[in-house]
Amino acid sequence: MRRRLIATLAALAIAAGAPAVAGDAEVSAAQGTIESQLRAFQSDDGALAYSFAAPNVKSIFPTLEAFMGMVDTGYMPVRKPQHFSFGKAEERAGDEIWQQVHLVGPDGKDYEALYTLRLQPDGVWRITGVSLRASNALST
Repeated sequence: MRRRLIATLAALAIAAGAPAVAGDAEVSAAQGTIESQLRAFQSDDGALAYSFAAPNVKSIFPTLEAFMGMVDTGYMPVRKPQHFSFGKAEERAGDEIWQQVHLVGPDGKDYEALYTLRLQPDGVWRITGVSLRASNALST
């Protein structure tokens, strides 16, 4: 009995420290949020795109104009992607998902975005941040 308890506690400790692969339903919902925001950007619907931002983002960019200014100056591949596809997803701490997104920017170059999303009290996944970098992969 004691050996079983120790093994269970060890497994829980290991699992708590390591990222888990997110469940299909959570990943699908998070990807839906990202895709909806990207489609809103492509349609020049800034208000709709802004609605997918989490409260932490809205506190930094409290107006639509401030948010869109940030996106227009620093995230053009996200603002106007020619194409995008989803890569790996990881669940972090049960209420956070990290989602890799491959993008072809308006310049035809490849980019990789790492989206972080948090499950909100209303049960909706909202975007808490995006890290963007040029990718070494070739466009197809």
